[in-house]
Amino acid sequence: MSNTIPFETTLEVRDTCLCLHVQRAARALARRFDDALRPVGLTNGQFSLLMSLNRPSPPAMMPTAQLLAMDRTTLTAALKPLERDGLLTIEADPADRRSRRLKLTEQGHSVLAAALPIWRRTHAEIEAALGDLLPETMRQGLRALS
Repeated sequence: MSNTIPFETTLEVRDTCLCLHVQRAARALARRFDDALRPVGLTNGQFSLLMSLNRPSPPAMMPTAQLLAMDRTTLTAALKPLERDGLLTIEADPADRRSRRLKLTEQGHSVLAAALPIWRRTHAEIEAALGDLLPETMRQGLRALS
């Protein structure tokens, strides 16, 4: 008995696999935003992380990790270059010294403010390229999967 899978099955997976299509789209979008944000020295992931910290009060690590769909170790690694570059600080939580709060610095706010118009322009270009596809319908579908 052969374990060989027919080539038609490969085509079926290529054409129908939601995971493959979401991964491909995510990589393409990430490259596009990385290219767009390069002039302000950010990657798309760094932009999202900094934007997640733009709150009235500094968030704790775990809610930030959950929002970004990261584990704590990955978040900690992502924070290090941003902290080193002076864009954020990691401070002890006054209510619980074991917990850490993530706070944008003035420089972090400035970089985020410079990046925002780039993000808006790039985002509008991507939505326009979708044509008849409704971006909000896509967002709803992606939220349902996440």
